[in-house]
Amino acid sequence: VYSRAHIGNFRAYIFEDLLQRHLELRGYKVHRVMNITDVDDKTIRGAGQAGTPLRKFTEQFKQAFSEDADTLRIKRANEYPAATDQRYIDRMIDMIGTLISKGLAYQAEDKSVYYRINKFPNYGKLAHFDLSQL
Repeated sequence: VYSRAHIGNFRAYIFEDLLQRHLELRGYKVHRVMNITDVDDKTIRGAGQAGTPLRKFTEQFKQAFSEDADTLRIKRANEYPAATDQRYIDRMIDMIGTLISKGLAYQAEDKSVYYRINKFPNYGKLAHFDLSQL
């Protein structure tokens, strides 16, 4: 979160809201999790330009997002894991370790971790990608 959301951003959340309401109407119990990216190149750059600590910078936009979502009557998620929340970082590190140990991911020279798409036979199927063409 590095700026106020616009209606195009909310399109995805409106879809999630509609899907959740539909599933609940059909009797399903939904536990919705909405990621909050509170640290990335854009948030770091924005905080630097504003001369504001990163957490304070992103908090204002998280608050504005919640207010705007309420105005649009989008149902609140059950969880909002933030990229900087240590509770989730530990879980992410464990998941990444599991993927690497199973050969489903690898670490590049720059320490980034990538998913091995060739280990997932159906990768790209929904988007009609032909892996041999990638």
